[in-house]
Amino acid sequence: MALASTRAITLFGLNGTLLEVEADISSNLPNFILVGLPDASLSEATSRVRAACANSGLALPGRRITVNLSPASVPKRGSSFDLAIAVAVLAASGLVERVSVSRWLHIGELGLDGSLRAVNGVLPSLLAAKRLGFKHFIVPKANLAEANAVRGVDVKAFDHLSQVAAFHGSNVTVQEDSTMQAPSESSEPAKLCFSEVMGQSEAVNALTIAAAGGHHMLMVGSPGAGKTMLAERLPTILPELDEEQVIETAAVASLSGLEGGLSRIPPFRAPHHSASTAALIGGGLGVPRPGLISLAHNGVLFLDEAPEFQAPALESLRQPLESGEVFISRAAGVAKFPARFQLVMAANPCPCGYAWELNGKCTCAEPAKSRYLGKLSGPLLDRVDINLKISRQPRALESHPNASSTELREKVVQARALIRQRLSGTPWTLNSQIPGTYLRKHLKPSAKLTAPLDRALERGSLSMRGYDRCLRLALTIAAMRTSDAVSSDDLGLALYLRGAEL
Repeated sequence: MALASTRAITLFGLNGTLLEVEADISSNLPNFILVGLPDASLSEATSRVRAACANSGLALPGRRITVNLSPASVPKRGSSFDLAIAVAVLAASGLVERVSVSRWLHIGELGLDGSLRAVNGVLPSLLAAKRLGFKHFIVPKANLAEANAVRGVDVKAFDHLSQVAAFHGSNVTVQEDSTMQAPSESSEPAKLCFSEVMGQSEAVNALTIAAAGGHHMLMVGSPGAGKTMLAERLPTILPELDEEQVIETAAVASLSGLEGGLSRIPPFRAPHHSASTAALIGGGLGVPRPGLISLAHNGVLFLDEAPEFQAPALESLRQPLESGEVFISRAAGVAKFPARFQLVMAANPCPCGYAWELNGKCTCAEPAKSRYLGKLSGPLLDRVDINLKISRQPRALESHPNASSTELREKVVQARALIRQRLSGTPWTLNSQIPGTYLRKHLKPSAKLTAPLDRALERGSLSMRGYDRCLRLALTIAAMRTSDAVSSDDLGLALYLRGAEL
């Protein structure tokens, strides 16, 4: 009888549970049993492990092999446990050193030829294991780049099971993964720039303000007015992500199996209007997966043709817009994902899109027009800071070109630096994050300046949430002027941007 163990980790959301992978070899009839609440894909690991070991020159004994994934009460899914199961069994067989195997946490999927394949979620797995006090990891070589993003841990990367066995003291002949291919060269995507936008200077200024303060925005206008073109260029004027934000964003992308690596460019997600609530918020069967709002964390979520989205999907955005995170409840527990994104929505003024055109092309009845924009509910719009009407520019080609994205980004960076200085000593870095109680107590201008907002609140044309959002917007407008003091013009512009009639 022989017993050996190593470590693995299972994720639920971005939180992890350390697992002990125990392997026992007894003299009973030959069999390979996996216990500990594995799902179907994990149960198939027994066949992959046996074939991978045989093809790596590490044939397993023809006896009863029992592998336990402990704690057994925690659900496990996926193929990332293959490597941990294989090394535990090899250690129990005496083919590798048991003490060495027990010191390392193993992550990776095995091919039948013994090759070590990349898996999703390596970055969040290492982050979760580090929080739990584990610091020694063996991962597939294809996942090394994201594993290296985790500071203060010891990471080894291999591309074949025989290499891992040799590292743990086996005399096996080391093989290379014959399936590995050199990465193909990919051309960089075309860089967008605001200088390509003809006209629409008011919209460009509004987007710059939105970028400086992290404000949510709705643009309404006729087809061809440039709403999508403007929204796609918003990430080009956002500051680069800092190191912590890069890791946060990459961890969510890694869990979803998306490529892109550790990029400092803020993410931009633009789902089709047929996207379901689960696609936006996250979920799915079994262990919840992050949705598009989490993939847009630290970046922009753009909903083009927003009224065409399903009403439940739109309404599900309300809580994440306030809290910056989303909770997905399942029988096995609650998964939490980050979701601090900047929402930009675009809509036509009516179903045909030409309600504001002077040429009489609109064929929509008045009730249809009301119902169309009415699909964007009051509670959702109340969480949007800037409501902007986008008109067509008949003489756009004759207008002066807009500033480049580089120039606008410099203004945004300068304004954000001033905002951070103003908010030093608080947990917030953007005006859009300031709670209303703190805002009204410490940053509210004089009663004389806020008189227009007070009257709008008394008339009922502004809610208390809308009142606070106007104050936040005015603070950002002042920061764009490199000023700490909010002026009456700042409040007037904030009220206009907040309450532009649709």
